[in-house]
Amino acid sequence: MTTTDGPDLTEGMEKVRTLKHFPPYGSINGNSTGDVCPTCRGTGQIPRGQEDQLVAVIPCNDVRLKPRRTKLYMCVSMAACLFLCCLILFFLFPRSVTLSPVSVQSVMVYFTTDTVEMDVTNLINITNENFVPVQIVEFHIQGLVDDMVVGKKKISNLTAIQSHSQKLYTIPYDLSVTDKGINAYCKSTSISTHILFVQLQMTMNISYLSHTEQVSLDTFEFIDCGTNSTIPHPVNR
Repeated sequence: MTTTDGPDLTEGMEKVRTLKHFPPYGSINGNSTGDVCPTCRGTGQIPRGQEDQLVAVIPCNDVRLKPRRTKLYMCVSMAACLFLCCLILFFLFPRSVTLSPVSVQSVMVYFTTDTVEMDVTNLINITNENFVPVQIVEFHIQGLVDDMVVGKKKISNLTAIQSHSQKLYTIPYDLSVTDKGINAYCKSTSISTHILFVQLQMTMNISYLSHTEQVSLDTFEFIDCGTNSTIPHPVNR
C-alpha cells in the first residue's frame, strides 16, 4: 500500500522538535502558554528579507535592563538643574534702585511785583543694584514751602542706568512763591542771607525685567531766595 503521508509526517515531527528547542514567545523556561515568537513564527529561523523586522526578547533578569549608577546620574542631574535655577534667580531677582539728592547746584532769583521766581538746579544720584539696565520712564519733582506747592516738574528723557552702577543727573525746576509774607522776607534789603527751606517730593517710575515700579523720596533743602547763587551746597536729607 502506498501512503502519501510520509513527507507531511516528517515535516510535522521536525516542526515539533523545533518548537521544543525554541520556547514560545515571552517564555524563558518553555512553560509559558503564550503566543509563539512573531519574528520566526516558532521555526527558529528568520525569513529572508525580514531581517529588519527582528523582535528581540530580553529576559527580565538581563543585566542590560539594570543600568549602573542610575541613582548617581539622577542626583547629579537634579543638582545641576537646581544650581542652574538658583543661578538664574540670583541674577534676575529684582534688587533695589535708590534715589538720593546730592547738592543744589545753582539758584537764579527773579523778583516780580507779587512773586519771587526761582530757577533751581539740583544734582541727584540714582543707584542701580540690579544685574540688568534700568530704564527711567518718568521723573516727577514737586517743591513745597510751608505746605504750599510752589513748583512742579516732570522729566521723561532721562537715560537708562546700566547694571550695578550709579549715575548723576542734573534736574532743573522752577519755584514761584506768591505768599506775601515770604515775598517780603525774600525781598528785604535789611537781611543779608534769606534762607528758605524747600521740601522736595521726588517720584521716579522705572522699568526693568518686564515690570515697572515706583521709587519716591522726600527731602529738604535750603536756598537763598534773596540773591543769585551758583555755589553748590549739599542737600539736607
